[in-house]
Amino acid sequence: MALIEVKGLKTYFFTDDGVSRAVDGVDFSIAEEQTLGIVGESGCGKSVTALSIMGLVQPPGRIVAGEIILHRNGKVTNLASLDPKGSGMRDVRGNDIAMIFQEPMTFLNPVYTIGEQIAEGIAVHKRLTRKQAYGEAVAMLDAVGLPSPRQMADEYPHQLSGGLRQRAMIAMALGRNPGLLIADEPTTALDVTIQAQVLDLVEQLRRDFKMAILFITHDLGVIADIADHVAVMYLGKIVESAPVRDIFRNPRHPYTQGLLTSVPSLGARRKQRLVPIQGTVPDAVIEQTGCGFEPRCPHAMEVCRRRVPSLLEIGSGHVAACHLYPTPGA
Repeated sequence: MALIEVKGLKTYFFTDDGVSRAVDGVDFSIAEEQTLGIVGESGCGKSVTALSIMGLVQPPGRIVAGEIILHRNGKVTNLASLDPKGSGMRDVRGNDIAMIFQEPMTFLNPVYTIGEQIAEGIAVHKRLTRKQAYGEAVAMLDAVGLPSPRQMADEYPHQLSGGLRQRAMIAMALGRNPGLLIADEPTTALDVTIQAQVLDLVEQLRRDFKMAILFITHDLGVIADIADHVAVMYLGKIVESAPVRDIFRNPRHPYTQGLLTSVPSLGARRKQRLVPIQGTVPDAVIEQTGCGFEPRCPHAMEVCRRRVPSLLEIGSGHVAACHLYPTPGA
């Protein structure tokens, strides 16, 4: 059963230079206890998609079209219709959907201890006393593998390493038992060893807390390790979506193929060269009359310049938006 469904989501930024179409008609769903990975280059719209779901898009940006349907506790709510600053959206944040970010120091308050910050949300949600909430905060720090959790609860963010701060932020996000955890590049600022530990932790917590995860990254290795299903984004659109094995074994969109050939492989021959994707991502302010990847695509055709391709099913659970796969009956 779908926990959240995103339908035709468009989030635009209205700037002096024009309208930037950061998210331009995105569709996906996440089932209960499933991990969906969204992958793509910087600026493709991954993070704005996550912020749109959380109702955290800041002016001059706003959702201009689409639905974000949340199914939770027998209720159906269109998050895109809620006032981002209203009580309805505040109730959703943390209780139903929580988010962890790339750099915890940006979002942790430096003048409060870790335990105080986690306990604050727990106390409001569960209507506990300050002492009871603090005890639950310590338990959450223990659940995410922090050593000496009671001592860590009394520490300030600057006293912890990057990996420990990320674990503390995960504990804060899970304090109210959300159904969906959004992880926006949570391992990018960490070294490889700590990255692996955080990924293992996220997967373990997904099972323990029976939650779904939206995992955003530009790292295909992370996607292979953690995701059940993958959506590849380019220039504000999803260009391919499939179960994780299909994406790696049989990528169908030229952009996905380019991503996979531009990263090193353990099985590659020593002198085998990586193949970069030529060119740069077009400016999102410029409205596209055809496929946004056409200027960089080695298979570009005349139709690619004239018409935006639609997402078509090309296999079981596998869709791609490319004119290499004609519309049935066309």
